[in-house]
Amino acid sequence: MRRIRLIIAYDGTAYVGWQTQPTGVSVQETVERALREVTKQPIALHGSGRTDSGVHALAQVAHFDTDARMAADKFAIAVNMHLPPDIRVLWSEECDPGFHARFSAKKKQYLYRIHIGAHADVFSRNTALQLHHVPDFDAMQSAAADVVGTHDFRAFMSSGTSMENTVRTVEQSEWRKEGAFWIYTVSGNGFLYNMVRILVGTMLDIGEHRLPADAIRTALSSAKRTDAGPTAPAHGLTLARVIYPDFDTEEVLRHDR
Repeated sequence: MRRIRLIIAYDGTAYVGWQTQPTGVSVQETVERALREVTKQPIALHGSGRTDSGVHALAQVAHFDTDARMAADKFAIAVNMHLPPDIRVLWSEECDPGFHARFSAKKKQYLYRIHIGAHADVFSRNTALQLHHVPDFDAMQSAAADVVGTHDFRAFMSSGTSMENTVRTVEQSEWRKEGAFWIYTVSGNGFLYNMVRILVGTMLDIGEHRLPADAIRTALSSAKRTDAGPTAPAHGLTLARVIYPDFDTEEVLRHDR
């Protein structure tokens, strides 16, 4: 049995998220169905992590096992012939049988995009949060710096979620401007359910002076969800990069261009 590793990009607008759900169409089941068409075998696809309904991915990593004899690098082309245009396999290769898309991951990077303007941008309506007013960018940048480090992020996890270990290490947390877009980049060894969206919602409230400048630090200290801000809408969020000990999606895709 061979283990095949994929890098998958998708626009999550039409899907209930990555993971197969009892109702609605997921990215995972859509790719599994395409893989079954190609291999003529039952396929179980494992992703590096779940993305919620409406969340996108530039580089979701997944793996599956098969005894199909197709050359590993040809799976991407073959599977794409059976996928809708909002999902694409960008890369396929055979990997060590011990590799696991989720459990072998060492770091992930997410992006959250905001469009600032009096009028909504037609082309980013599904991939960026639209704001008609201008928050305090410096206040949001300062708050982003408070995220860096090893902290208990329990306050930035959706209420009702049960998780024993809520300590995570964030290595990068910063905003940048690209024209009319503000883009938040955050990288770390793992993220809690809705953690990035709650961080963004908190920083937006800080930028709009609905929360004090030290709200991030207060919530990290108290570990109370009520001390953090709201959950930002899903459609602004994108899984951008996944890093493993011997495999970095950004490096792979850069060299493949």
